Amino acid sequence: MTGAGNQATTGVLGVPWSTGVRRRDDGVVEVGGVGVDALAAQQGTPAYVLDEADFRARARGYRTAFATAFAEVGTGVDVYYAGKALLTVAVARWAREEGLRVDTASGGELAVALRAGVPGAEIGLHGNNKSDAEILAALDAGVGRIIVDSLVEIDRVAALAGSRGLVAPVMVRVTTGVHAGGHEYISTAHEDQKFGLSVNPGPDGGDGPAMRALLAAVERPELHLLGIHSHIGSQILDPAGFEAAARVVLRLRAELAERTGVLVGEVDLGGGYGIAYLPGEVPLDPDRIAKDVASAVAAVCAELGTPLPRISIEPGRAIVGPAGLTLYTVGTVKPVALDDGRVRTYVSVDGGMSDNIRPALYEAQYHAELVGRTSTAEPVLARVVGKHCESGDIVVHETWLPGDVRDGDLLAVAATGAYGRSMASNYNLLTRPPVVAVSGGASRVLVRRETVDDLLALDLG
Repeated sequence: MTGAGNQATTGVLGVPWSTGVRRRDDGVVEVGGVGVDALAAQQGTPAYVLDEADFRARARGYRTAFATAFAEVGTGVDVYYAGKALLTVAVARWAREEGLRVDTASGGELAVALRAGVPGAEIGLHGNNKSDAEILAALDAGVGRIIVDSLVEIDRVAALAGSRGLVAPVMVRVTTGVHAGGHEYISTAHEDQKFGLSVNPGPDGGDGPAMRALLAAVERPELHLLGIHSHIGSQILDPAGFEAAARVVLRLRAELAERTGVLVGEVDLGGGYGIAYLPGEVPLDPDRIAKDVASAVAAVCAELGTPLPRISIEPGRAIVGPAGLTLYTVGTVKPVALDDGRVRTYVSVDGGMSDNIRPALYEAQYHAELVGRTSTAEPVLARVVGKHCESGDIVVHETWLPGDVRDGDLLAVAATGAYGRSMASNYNLLTRPPVVAVSGGASRVLVRRETVDDLLALDLG
């Protein structure tokens, strides 16, 4: 365990840092009462640092906001933590202890949730191309729902459930034509992409893929159709997209009931709630989004004359993203003259695209600061880069750092709790950093640092 030390603390750093990040009088930043100097000395760098209290508070915030808003319109809500953002045994336990269920997207994520003691009934399994082994593992674990993503999967899940003598609880994932969020690759409700089944009619004017899948699920005795699932994208900062998608899904639900007499009891509106990555950005407010979506759901059901369904949502990034930071040590510092006459200082750190691929993959923007000391030096235009053999190995595209930034400085990048560790790689055979939780002035390792021996153990020569 790493202690915090006795130094006095000054103010919270604010957005986009976790609520437990403060700078001490000596200039060193603390997270959850633990100095980054102590973390670096004990755990080394790079390291993912996770503020446990911040994670728990955000999980409670989403659960409370949505439960309150939907209770006011007369229905209930289940909040699933989207494990794809970051899933460890401890993180899954935290989520459940704060009243959340867990959404998984692979057999590996399912195994971690089960190892954490999350009951199968409180787990969902996603995936556009689930293997038979993953489906069977989910059935054997008694998962609460399998979200089917294609017409062929309806038959596969039914057949596998039948082979076990079970009835599989399923939801059908649909694409509503409403897409929102940041980069094109993380907008997931437009037609030209791999997820879900379109609500639009087929080319012959008949039933579209979504309705065909729903009808097929109703007809299979091996399946119990729980409801309809929609996910419109990621890093969404405008609630209008959720409201529009809810209208489409609720109308589809009513049409299915009209045709079959089956009014499904649940609607999942997915996740994608946006966070602040840069100072001055404003994240989605859980209370506001919950009230807006609840109002829209109630209004549409009233128009359609259908009872309210039970709602579920799947926040991931919104809970774990701001709770995390990545701690690095600065190496080479290199000023580079630009064509426009400016000078950009390239600040190299001991990690890079292997521990955060998002800047290279999505041109995602992040904020960095020196955290091992303060400086009165004039700020310089800087680009934080990694140590990989790749010109696109950028950690922070553009920021301002003190002009005396130097080899050995500690630097932290904010809001990396989501999709840092979960998308990490061993590019250039770098070992993946540890995940270190901090809380109440102490730290503990949730996932240990990989070693070269770990890499060599996989190579059979």
